Amino acid sequence: MAEAEAVQLKEEGNRHFQRQDYKAAAKSYSQALKLTKDKALLATLYRNRAACGLKTESYVQAASDASRAIDINSSDIKALYRRCQALEHLGKLAQAFKDVQCCATLEPRNQNFQETLRRLNTSIQEELRVQFSTDLRVQKMFEILLDGNSKADKLEKAANNLIVLSREEAGAERIFQNNGVALLRQLLDTKRPELMLAAVRTLSGMCSGHRARATAILHAVRIDRICSLMAVENEELPLTVCNLLQAIIDALSGEDKREHRGKEEALVLDTKKDLKQITNHLLDMLVSKKVSGQGRDQALNLLNKNVPRKDLAIHDNSRTIYVVDNGLRKILKVVGQVPDLPSCLPLTDNTRMLASILINKLYDDLRCDPERDHFRKICEEYITGKFDPQDMDKNVIAIQTVSGILQGPFDLGNQLLGLKGVMEMMVALCGSEREADQLVAVEALIHASTKLSRATFIITNGVSLLKEIYKTTKNEKIKIRTLVTPDKTILYSVATTLVNCTNSYDVNEVIPELVQLAKFSKQHVPEEHPKDKKDFVDMRVKRLLKAGVISVLACMVKADNAILTDQTKELLARVFLALCDNPKDRGTIVAQGGGKALIPLALEGTDVGKVKAAHALAKIAAVSNPDIAFPGERVYEVVRPLVSLLNTQRDGLQNYEALLGLTNLSERSDKLRQKIFKEKALPDIENYMFENHDQLRQAATECMCNMVVNKEVQERFLADGNDRLKLVVLLCGEDDDKVQNAAAGALAMLTAAHKKLCFKMTQVTTQWLEILQRLCLHDRLSVQHRGLVIAYNLLAADAELAKKLVESELLEILTVVGKQEPDEKRAAVVQTARECLIKCMDYGFIKPVS
Repeated sequence: MAEAEAVQLKEEGNRHFQRQDYKAAAKSYSQALKLTKDKALLATLYRNRAACGLKTESYVQAASDASRAIDINSSDIKALYRRCQALEHLGKLAQAFKDVQCCATLEPRNQNFQETLRRLNTSIQEELRVQFSTDLRVQKMFEILLDGNSKADKLEKAANNLIVLSREEAGAERIFQNNGVALLRQLLDTKRPELMLAAVRTLSGMCSGHRARATAILHAVRIDRICSLMAVENEELPLTVCNLLQAIIDALSGEDKREHRGKEEALVLDTKKDLKQITNHLLDMLVSKKVSGQGRDQALNLLNKNVPRKDLAIHDNSRTIYVVDNGLRKILKVVGQVPDLPSCLPLTDNTRMLASILINKLYDDLRCDPERDHFRKICEEYITGKFDPQDMDKNVIAIQTVSGILQGPFDLGNQLLGLKGVMEMMVALCGSEREADQLVAVEALIHASTKLSRATFIITNGVSLLKEIYKTTKNEKIKIRTLVTPDKTILYSVATTLVNCTNSYDVNEVIPELVQLAKFSKQHVPEEHPKDKKDFVDMRVKRLLKAGVISVLACMVKADNAILTDQTKELLARVFLALCDNPKDRGTIVAQGGGKALIPLALEGTDVGKVKAAHALAKIAAVSNPDIAFPGERVYEVVRPLVSLLNTQRDGLQNYEALLGLTNLSERSDKLRQKIFKEKALPDIENYMFENHDQLRQAATECMCNMVVNKEVQERFLADGNDRLKLVVLLCGEDDDKVQNAAAGALAMLTAAHKKLCFKMTQVTTQWLEILQRLCLHDRLSVQHRGLVIAYNLLAADAELAKKLVESELLEILTVVGKQEPDEKRAAVVQTARECLIKCMDYGFIKPVS
């Protein structure tokens, strides 16, 4: 019965295959395999399932199934040829060649086998030539770098060439095999910044996507050496070393999913020990006085990115538990740093905020109450352990720690406020004569007063002290913070004052002709006050930012609804928008919690207030790293306010900056692209791609370039009866370089994702070939590279389509570009042109010249 059912399932699979439902066919064959032990039938089923694997581009599975069929019957010609096809797609050309050789031996007159033999032979020869060429280039770079007499500019050029080589799989492997890691370690010891940067970037290229190489490099260079490089007082080197460590972590944890064709799969290594060692060193960096502020920030960034789970659906949060047990006290030490104390670690403006974000992410990543209780107890023990009647510095650090936690997990911060002596210590510090104590105390009181019960305590015990501080202090940072009390009228008054300071009321446009007419009729003409001119306003904004106004605004936003009216929210939104006007100030606004504070203002309040807050969010989202500006799940809340700015009722600047913000967000993850799609932003983005205004059209096209990575967006392009693809193709022919670049990027991704779109591109406009040729000859390298990628996608899609391209002037363009010397800047362009030519050789349209 089982055998009969297996045969029936095989026939069912064949019918699915004929209907091109390859997944259903594979499922039927898999079910049949479980029911039969007949060797002939088993071989047929494995062979058929291999055919399904080829059709669905599951080449590893196809090769495995074909091998099982060959194990049963070594002369199974169909299985041999299918394994050959799968291996070719996997880049294992030598193994594929052996399989097709067997096929050609069994059927010498089969033209298909003979053609595949010729094609694979050509590809293998080209691969050997490229490998030999790469070997020579690597050797030449090594000779220059090892020559003590090499001139400085020659050394730097050689080091930079190694970076380019390391980003190609062949180059990375040759550098590694030729003892390149030892040479790069020598470059790290030169103390010359340009050579050190080149060495670190080369190591990053070698580690990317290759677990075995990343492990070997980690052990050869050593994690303590890598961390010491990240600790230096320099802006560029810590960031570059951070990228190296991220590449190593991605490779070890399997986060880097890129395929490297032609590469044998890396050995399966136990990487947990190495990852734990990296985590321990990063935690040690947090509390070391030898680490610069920039280095500490990068260590916090790496912990923020790699420790908490990226998806709460993943059950395992062991990395978070490990960091809580072994590093939470170290993170708390960073949060509690007071810059004015002599014991303070080196910090930047962002350090304490990054530490608060990390505490928040770790707390959110806990799965149950016992884990949260353990987290809270560590915080309680740390804070109460600092209280010392004989040492005021320790008390200040304890209150600063509470203040930092209140900016992270707010419920935890509120629990810590209930600890015996915490609130009393805050009020007591207000009475201190030291400005450092006053500043910390007032900051902590602001964060604590956002709950009405805490605010009542402050009114009873602290308001008189706050007023006294306001009168006596000369420190503007302290003055502006003492204004924030939980009285509703005070909040509104402070907000009004700040609106006046920033001049952020709506101003009607002054029409000169009407002014002249008013003067002629002897009517009163309102004149701008000299102190309301832009220079004066900018000066006041800078003083407010320097005094820490953002943290004050953030605390006001957190106040209970009973004391924060919609009118006050609108005023706060106006102030935020004015403060965000200068792009250089937006980093400070983010560092002090401005991005997080704006989200509720954009979602609740008056219509005007929501628009102002959404515009301020757009300004921040356009230029900031979303992971830092809107940490955790908050980033998804930013999408709706930005999309709300994409309509004709908003002005052009709001439209433009909303598009820039959405472009930045859509670059981060597919989950964000999905959120933008679900908020129905796509029709609006497409609408702005038709705009006559250059900057709007440019911003919309760049946003679409990111959005087309999403499958649902691609389906809209695949659907019949729309001109979406035509618009993108025509935008590729625009005179504006930036529009061309974005449109070409979108078209490159669309044609790579779906062969149907390759054919559709040739049908939407008669100008498609002329536009493609212009892209491939473009002066701007990024546009030219994208044009060549589109050409490659069309060539790879279909032989007839490829023939049409080869018969045009495009072949001459590809030949000219492919013959160029691939220097650092042109490497990607030249390589893509050569891949296009190799594809033409595969079809037999052109022949290689010996």
